[in-house]
Amino acid sequence: MKFKWEKKYLHWGVTAFLVIVSSILFFLLLNRLDVVAGAIGFVLNLLMPFIIGLIIAYLLSPLVDWFENVCFGRLFLKVFHKEKRRAARTCALIITFLLAIALVSGLCVLVFPQLFESIEGIIGNLSTYFSRLEAWVLGFFEKNPDIAKIVQSQFDNITKSISNWATNDLLPQMTNLAGGLTSGVINMVNIVTNLIVGLVVSIYVLSSKEHFFAQTKKVAYAIFSIRTTNTLLRVTRRADRVFGKFVKGKLIEALIIGLLCFIGMSIFGMPFATLISVIIGITNIVPFFGPIIGAVFSCILILLVDPLTALYFTIFILILQQFDGNVIGPKILGDSTGLSSFWVIFSIMIFGGLFGLTGMIIGVPTFALIYSLIGEIVRERLKRNDMPSETFEYEKIDHITVQEEIVYREPEENAPDNSDSPEKKKEEEKGK
Repeated sequence: MKFKWEKKYLHWGVTAFLVIVSSILFFLLLNRLDVVAGAIGFVLNLLMPFIIGLIIAYLLSPLVDWFENVCFGRLFLKVFHKEKRRAARTCALIITFLLAIALVSGLCVLVFPQLFESIEGIIGNLSTYFSRLEAWVLGFFEKNPDIAKIVQSQFDNITKSISNWATNDLLPQMTNLAGGLTSGVINMVNIVTNLIVGLVVSIYVLSSKEHFFAQTKKVAYAIFSIRTTNTLLRVTRRADRVFGKFVKGKLIEALIIGLLCFIGMSIFGMPFATLISVIIGITNIVPFFGPIIGAVFSCILILLVDPLTALYFTIFILILQQFDGNVIGPKILGDSTGLSSFWVIFSIMIFGGLFGLTGMIIGVPTFALIYSLIGEIVRERLKRNDMPSETFEYEKIDHITVQEEIVYREPEENAPDNSDSPEKKKEEEKGK
């Protein structure tokens, strides 16, 4: 019997070969995760200037657009009686980067010296603060000598632990500081170099962002099908809306809260105003848990100086957080994520456990994007099967039969009469 060659045998062979190679690669990947992680870290380190540049460009893009379209676009249109887009873009870039550099420089000059001064004061007077706090606590429990004795023994243990840490850990680290100074200087030089290169990259990206986006779409349409590319573009635009509004809004909100905290603490004469305002502002970037962590840590700092002032600070920060949650946050962020409190906590816990602080910051918008995409897929499939797509409608549905007949639950005997509800009217209109 003569063997007859068919093209499908070649397809089967190539498929089998690819499956075997993929299985071997997957096995090696599981057994050499450290090598893979090292390779990914090496690539990210090489691309870090470009990553920083893209982040800077993404954050400054709305400001550049505003200067270009609102300020310089109209100015050039009135002066030259025609649009000078390139000149308007150049002027917008110059003003935006000058403002950004001035803001960062101002924060460094005004905040960092006071920040270091506050930290130095806390470290230098730590023993005094503990003694004062111990005396206040013991005076509070003087009517209960047994409790006072327990509290005093705990303070002695804390003081002994701090002394041992300073003697056994801190002093050797200070001794080895000279040895690590060279590597620290090298790391600082690398950070400064990445920032400078990142600024240059961001300028190029912002000056020709439409061209770069057009090139990306061109490559995507060349590689993928039209339907797949349109889906990718839709997801990208939705991610831009969610991430852009959330991240930029959170940064603005954190700056406002930090300034309000500094003004309030300065008016009431509370200690460590600069340091605590920076802590409150930075921790406010993390949703839900951030303000709580910042408030607790700041309250502990003030408690070392004056317990009564710590009580006043607690009241002040609670009022500030209520103002933030009910006025500032809704005005700036609005409903940028569309997630309930449960899903916000869920996303922070999951992404924070996987990626640390970065995951806690980007976890909410990332999960909001995933949540919205899954919701869109679910709604499309339900509409395709002629089934209700709104969640509240399933509260009344008991089950759906195989013949796609919707069976509603029987109302309870003491249940309120919903005959005039909007849902009931909608059902009656559908029946008609």
